[in-house]
Formats: sequence, C-alpha cells, structure tokens
Amino acid sequence: MGFTAAALAFMLHNPPGPVVLVGSQRSSDRPSSDAALNLAAATRVAMSPLKEVVVVMHASMSDTRIAIHRATKVRKMHSSRRDAFQSINAPILGFVEGEDVCISELAVMENNGPFELRSGLDENVAFFWAYPNMGTSMLDAAFAVSRGVVIAGTGLGHAPQKVREHIGKATGGEAGAGKVVVMATQCVHGAVDMKVYAVGRDMMRMGVVPAGDMLPETAYVKLMWALGQELKDNDAAIKLFLTDVAGELSPMRRPAADDDRDDDLQKGGEGR
Repeated sequence: MGFTAAALAFMLHNPPGPVVLVGSQRSSDRPSSDAALNLAAATRVAMSPLKEVVVVMHASMSDTRIAIHRATKVRKMHSSRRDAFQSINAPILGFVEGEDVCISELAVMENNGPFELRSGLDENVAFFWAYPNMGTSMLDAAFAVSRGVVIAGTGLGHAPQKVREHIGKATGGEAGAGKVVVMATQCVHGAVDMKVYAVGRDMMRMGVVPAGDMLPETAYVKLMWALGQELKDNDAAIKLFLTDVAGELSPMRRPAADDDRDDDLQKGGEGR
C-alpha cells in the first residue's frame, strides 16, 4: 500500500478532493476483523475537505481511533498488527473517532492550481539494499538496463567501497551524463546526510543524489515518476526529484539543490 499511495500522490497533482486508500489487517470473515471500521472511517475521510492522497488504517490495537497518514510518509511497520501502518518522519494528518473526523493543520486543504494527471512512470528503475558483503554483478546488470537506481544505504547514506567504484562508473563520475543514482537511508527514522563523512561526499562528487528523509520505497517510486515525465535530460529529472511534490520531503531535511551541494562539498573538505 505504501508504494501505491506514493505513486498516486505524485501522479495526481492538485487533486480536487481526498484520495483515500484503505485496507485491513484481518480478513472480513474473522470476528476480529478491522475491515468494517477502517472502511467506515475511510468513507468519512473521503467526504472531508482534504485535498491529497492519504492512507486510513487503525491508529492502535483498539477500535477507538483510525489514523490518517500522508501517502508519501506511511510505511507498514508490522506484518499483522492492526496499527501496522505508521507515519514516519512526520506526524499523522488526523484521525477518525466514531463519526468525528479531526484533521491537522498540516494537511492539504486547498490547492494552488487546477488538477493535473502526471501519470508517467519509467519502469527501468532498480532498487537495492546496501549490506557489508554486497556483490557488484547484480548492480552492474541493473546499471546496464536501467535509467536509475535507488540504494537504501546504511546510516547517513553509505555503501561498501567496491560498490562505490561501480556507482562512479555508472553515473559518469563528476562529468555526469550517466545513470541516475539516488541514496536513501535504510534507517526507519532520520534522513540521509552525505556531507558528514568523506564516504558520502565522495559519492556526491560521483553524482549520487541524496533522498533527504524520504522513505526508500517513496524515493524509488518518485525516481520512477521523475524519469517518466519526459523531461529533456537527467539533470531536469534530478531537479524534479529534489523538489517536494507531495509532502515527501520534510522542510528542514530537504536535500540541497545542485549549486548548494557543490558549495557544501567545497566547504566540507575531506573531514572524517
């Protein structure tokens, strides 16, 4: 549901009303099913003044409150709990309690322009999880056929040395004009910050794009979307990727634009 919600959030620009995704953790034929309550809450949210894509699911193990999550900030955190879906790096947008719908001021209640469908997705994007003994053959195979790759790196956005060498070749290094490589963090909370350590700064010089505090799956969907918008080149797609489109980037954690990133790298030196 997280992948689908994020994709809809990027595709549906300035929706005229709420787009609500809902599900259940227990099937409707079980006495403990949460299906009916979630569906009733989703129906109430669908009649609210919200104007964005949201996920509506149980807020806790009890049946008293149903949470409203922003589509680009929600992740399934448990395989079976009723409150499996949680907002990450962001508060919930509101909740449903009985017949009452309470919506936060952080929610989008009005849009700045007409509705626009931006449905293009480039399916030639790969997704990798970084780990210590990560091989390079599958990564090279992905680079050979993909326009872009998203890597969920460790900590602030790191990958093993042997992988970094292959990434540099794929992106074209400092000259650019190669594949688009995005670095997200596999940590549940927090953001990528590739300026802290020399490892990260080296990858930024190679052209690796930091994903800020986007969830890895959101970054993956957004790169597919950005590359699918028929822009003139990779630089335009990267600029779009670094732009907050549907609340996927928290204001204090947004990656710097290209010029700012270059300045940061100049100031950073070699450091740690």
